[in-house]
Amino acid sequence: MPRAVVFGCEGARLSTREKAFFREADPLGFILFARNIETPDQVRGLCRDMREAVGRDCFIMIDQEGGRVARLRGPHWLEWPNVLEAMALNPSLEAMELRFKIIALELRDVGIDVNCMPILDVARDETHPFLKSRCFGFDVETVVGAGRACVRGLEAMGVLPVIKHIPGHGLGQVDSHKGVPVVDASLADLRAVDFKPFQAFKDQVMGMSSHVVYRSIDDVVGTFSEPVISMMRQEIGFDGLLFTDDLSMGALDGDHASRSVRALKAGCDVILHCSGNAAHMEQIVAVTPLLGADGERRANIVLERRNSLPQPQDIVDIGQLVADYTTMMETDS
Repeated sequence: MPRAVVFGCEGARLSTREKAFFREADPLGFILFARNIETPDQVRGLCRDMREAVGRDCFIMIDQEGGRVARLRGPHWLEWPNVLEAMALNPSLEAMELRFKIIALELRDVGIDVNCMPILDVARDETHPFLKSRCFGFDVETVVGAGRACVRGLEAMGVLPVIKHIPGHGLGQVDSHKGVPVVDASLADLRAVDFKPFQAFKDQVMGMSSHVVYRSIDDVVGTFSEPVISMMRQEIGFDGLLFTDDLSMGALDGDHASRSVRALKAGCDVILHCSGNAAHMEQIVAVTPLLGADGERRANIVLERRNSLPQPQDIVDIGQLVADYTTMMETDS
């Protein structure tokens, strides 16, 4: 049984020290960032080495939203507009699905099988810019429709989605990488808008918490809040594997050991730590247990779901899909 953590690494290749650390720590999976990306062959080798380090076909995650948040970039990979801009250019769900089919093909080609999308946060005028352009839209119907198109596209090409940021980050006016977003909306208002997209996607097998304080529910960020996570599970109905958002973000206080303990105690299944900082990872491993019974059950469902997805990357003509997408965007813009 693996440890209840997903780690990043420092660079484009695993060091001897990292290989030994990951072999001993046995994280559930890994996540890649721009610092880990050079060329397609290099990424394939890194993914292979990560899986060899833990001795199993673990999943490897990435945030490949397109636009500002994209770890794979030109010249080796395609560049995309932010999804909010893409929706303005062409709001058709067919175009959004095709976009994420192409993204998924690029991910699978290098060994990545999980994408931390779709973002199901409902944007507002006051949403912090770090998030607003990454949202699909300003109303529940638009977000749900585009989110479903994203999921269809990813899964059609063999990549699992992670819904984020449960139970909704759209009212946040602070960048949670740097500070603590505090939402004063009533529970009735949260239920009327922010919770709804996540309820529509409650059957997804993976999700990510939000580092947001919802004052109508609790006085600590959702990742550390038993009442918030209980609401995710019971009212929203999400029973998938729940990751923290990145544990290194500025919205969280305390050292990395205490952050891990608080998140797991609150009900998160898996710690997500992205920086590759060795000292922080050692703190986390010291206090993070192997997956618990519920976490193991959910993780097994994730792996079963991943292994059941089609693997069309060797037979699909990505060039034709790109041409179709380009035509679609030009025609409807």
